[in-house]
Amino acid sequence: MAKKRKVSFEIDEILPYFDALEDPRSTINRLHPLVSVVVISLMAVLAGASGPTAIARWANMKEELLLKLLALPNGIPQKDVYRRVLSLLKPEAFQACFTAWLSSLRAKAAETGGVEQPILAVDGKTLRRSHDAKNGLGPLHSVGIWATELGLSLGQKATQEKSNEITAIPELLRQVDIRGAIITIDAMGTQTAIAKQIVDQGADYVLALKGNQESTLQEVSDQIDRMVENDFADVGARRYTTKEKGHGREEERLYVQLPAPTDLPALRRWAGLKTIGIAVSTCLRAGKHTTELRYYLSSLEMGVKNFARAVRGHWGIENSCHWTLDFTYREDESRIRDKHVRENFAWLNRFTLSLLKQHPDKNSIVMKRRSCGWSDHFLTQVVTGATV
Repeated sequence: MAKKRKVSFEIDEILPYFDALEDPRSTINRLHPLVSVVVISLMAVLAGASGPTAIARWANMKEELLLKLLALPNGIPQKDVYRRVLSLLKPEAFQACFTAWLSSLRAKAAETGGVEQPILAVDGKTLRRSHDAKNGLGPLHSVGIWATELGLSLGQKATQEKSNEITAIPELLRQVDIRGAIITIDAMGTQTAIAKQIVDQGADYVLALKGNQESTLQEVSDQIDRMVENDFADVGARRYTTKEKGHGREEERLYVQLPAPTDLPALRRWAGLKTIGIAVSTCLRAGKHTTELRYYLSSLEMGVKNFARAVRGHWGIENSCHWTLDFTYREDESRIRDKHVRENFAWLNRFTLSLLKQHPDKNSIVMKRRSCGWSDHFLTQVVTGATV
């Protein structure tokens, strides 16, 4: 008969991260410590909970475990406690209490992966079913920062709607230590003020360029068109090509990077601009060819493989973050309607995804999450970062 593993009780290591979190509840009938409520919520989401009711049900089933791990002088909280805490906690304060924890995870992940200049992808996401038309509440749209190679969500900022990303991005960048990183942003966030802020904060940028910056796009596209005519001769261009097969398609990507011209008026507006580039994607699927061309502005020095890494890495926020949240966490189906609860829960989803990404088990996120529900030992491993 196999020997039963003991649960690893190292939860005390994470409790100090929440010391600075101010309890927003009234002191009257405050029966359960705030830290314990937050940690239970975190663990329940790891195990598959998708709302306060599910958190409470999971906690009741794990009473023996939780009483050993946490200070719970009045027993296991009921669902109204989780809902009240998540509705009263200001999302900015809630996220801020994770800063030190994220810093430790980030340093460890960078060391383990040997990443010297991480790619931090900035992009927006909408929870389509989180609207409440009766009370004038639109679906939650938030902008997040995802460390592609590290598998870490470093922050999020809610906006009223997608068009407000331009104002949300600067606030989000100020919340995160971006020094030494490469910030990648899709075309909506390609703004001169944002480029300057990134440089001022000690990072580099690779910004997608589309019609919202019409004069800059026109200058860059005209310049590249002229250079194409003589195959980029005498302009110091660098090229890099990748080919991939899989999922019923063949894809070839050509990356071209060249020094930013100094004589074009529109380009002078971009702080720190050093290079421009294009990415040409040619895909063959079911006998049909499609080609897509994208233009970029960048503060990176010449180095086409690094440029290609940043362009390719940006899509990590869609493929390994947003896609997982929608199809594993079923986030797009969430019907949480309370403004603060849904934003705080969205952060719990992103943070727990980060914890699951850090665990060295080679199984999928789906299987890791199931394992958190099945095994107390595996769950505490994920939470504490222990692997033995």
